[in-house]
Order: sequence, then structure tokens, then C-alpha cells
Amino acid sequence: MKVEDLNKAKIPIVKINKKLEEFRGKILFPEKLELANKMLEKVKLPVETSK
Repeated sequence: MKVEDLNKAKIPIVKINKKLEEFRGKILFPEKLELANKMLEKVKLPVETSK
């Protein structure tokens, strides 16, 4: 495909690198995941108000 064809396309064309499959199911940043989970435990959902 030419660049002009890619620019006119309605659907984006993406090439996925097969080497990324080795990371499927692995936790890459356990410290950040733990911190995010702690923050989510403390967060309260907004109260829904009826009109």
C-alpha cells in the first residue's frame, strides 16, 4: 500500500509484533500494580443523585 492509501483508509492498519506474546499473563511492574490496587481500595464511587 502507498502512504496515500493508508491516509485515506477508514480502518487503521496495525502490525503487532509476535515477540510481545511472551509478556502475556506476566506482571511487569508488581510494585506499581500493588500501589494501584491499594489506591483503588480507598476510592469511593460517586453518589448517584436522582432528579
